[in-house]
Amino acid sequence: MAGEYHHGVNVVEINNGTQTIRTIATAVIGIVCTSKDADNKTFPLNTPVLLHDLPTAIGKAGTSGTLAPSLTAISNQVSAPVVVVRVEEDTKSPSKTDGGKDADSKSGATDTLKANVIGTTTSAGKKTGLQALLTAQSTLGVTPRILGVPGIADSDVTAALASIAQQIKGFAYAVIDAENVQAASLAREDFGSRELMLIYGDFTGFDVATSKEATISSVAVALGLRARTDQEVGWHRCLSNLPVNGVTGVTKPVSWDLQNSNTDADELNSHDITALIQKSGYRFWGVRTCDASGKFAFESYTRTAQVLAQTIAEAHFSFIDKPLTPMTARDIIDGVNAKLRTLKTQGYILGGEAWIDEKRNGAEEIKGGKLIINYKYTPVPPLESLGFEQEITDTYLADFAAQVNA
Repeated sequence: MAGEYHHGVNVVEINNGTQTIRTIATAVIGIVCTSKDADNKTFPLNTPVLLHDLPTAIGKAGTSGTLAPSLTAISNQVSAPVVVVRVEEDTKSPSKTDGGKDADSKSGATDTLKANVIGTTTSAGKKTGLQALLTAQSTLGVTPRILGVPGIADSDVTAALASIAQQIKGFAYAVIDAENVQAASLAREDFGSRELMLIYGDFTGFDVATSKEATISSVAVALGLRARTDQEVGWHRCLSNLPVNGVTGVTKPVSWDLQNSNTDADELNSHDITALIQKSGYRFWGVRTCDASGKFAFESYTRTAQVLAQTIAEAHFSFIDKPLTPMTARDIIDGVNAKLRTLKTQGYILGGEAWIDEKRNGAEEIKGGKLIINYKYTPVPPLESLGFEQEITDTYLADFAAQVNA
């Protein structure tokens, strides 16, 4: 037939093959802060704002509250996108009032301020405080993955923060609300989330705004350092034992020794709390989360699980509603395996594999438009404890005379 005859060249484009999988953006910070004199246009209350130019934003953050100091601490560590939600400060005194619940004597956070930070959904449907971070993807096009509330050490706020981290599939940092090491070890038992790392104490440093030494939120520093580590090394590297910028001291000094386990730092670490130490600069010292399951004890384990889950899911949006054929399933499996091989080569994981389980993908499931792809992986553990065995021996004295005569 005429339609089958062609004297020349005919090109048929075939768009099959493996899906190229791009890793999700991980170095996006999300914070909730206060400042009563911040520029309202730049930082509208209870509204997620995306910042790319931190130095300019700091100039509009005001001088009160936690906003400007937090942005400064972050910018000292990294240049990364920051999603900010500003909430109202509470003008009440942080001292105890009748009934003893209007303020927290440890954190200085009144119940009103805590409520503002934790947030809610108003009758008009607007999310406030930490809840507003859930809307960042729909309003700003980014999802914050590194979360914190700098300047507030409060168990209620930390619990709410961990909950938001679970929903966003992010990782949260919080200062544990405790006066001393022993109290911190007890307070740790209130939490069981793999998405949470607890920190003991804050940093100190020179504050240009006040021209004197001031507290620098360890949470803000951790957020910046986490983002910088993601950019320069990867999400598989814990932030522990990396020097931080812009600090000159700590608010709660602890004993620490590289070769001695009988120290405050080891006591905190044994209860999954990160300490702040001085060794060739100031550093975080601790790699553990509050995970209750035992499977995600390390910060790097949780973040690897989150990044893989989000990366693989988001990469297959285009496959939804395609014809479910063996070719489609094979393309998905090949694409996931290619990504896992790349991550192994780059050192982000130790290995991984995707496959299809015949028992879970029977005729009824396929007929109903359902397909389940299994994949497994091994995250890279941090070298938390290094041991050497030292032995004294006479072996190298045996040929002493021969060496002298030679």
